Amino acid sequence: MAEKQSFMELALEEARLAAERGEVPVGAIIVKDSHVIARSGNANRQRFDVTAHAEIVALRAASASLESDRLPDCDLYVTLEPCTMCAAAISFARIRRLYFGAEDEKGGAVINGVRFFEQATCHHAPEIYAGIGDLASAELLQRFFKQRR
Repeated sequence: MAEKQSFMELALEEARLAAERGEVPVGAIIVKDSHVIARSGNANRQRFDVTAHAEIVALRAASASLESDRLPDCDLYVTLEPCTMCAAAISFARIRRLYFGAEDEKGGAVINGVRFFEQATCHHAPEIYAGIGDLASAELLQRFFKQRR
């Protein structure tokens, strides 16, 4: 469990960096064989790209690093429950395990909303582990949005 917490701490670090850039503080880490191969925070505003969620940017970097569009031996750590777009990308990439922090009752698509991985049309469902670093993730998001109000 300590290793999982450690990787989630790295994802939280990416989320904090995203917040410093004015992005919604979500961070993602992709791990293969206990080594981080990709990391990112949200970059929507920075890249002027609605698809630049932390998960998508990290998936792109991991795919480039491994020169493959499939990442079956990789685990994804993300600070917030993925949305439908990110869940679909996770499925298409064949991510082995998904670890996420805070639930997203409004926009999440894993244990909330459409529950993407439970749909018959889903090509691949990773193992899912929710709630790792959830308090720190939720606090970071709450603080970010409170400062903007």
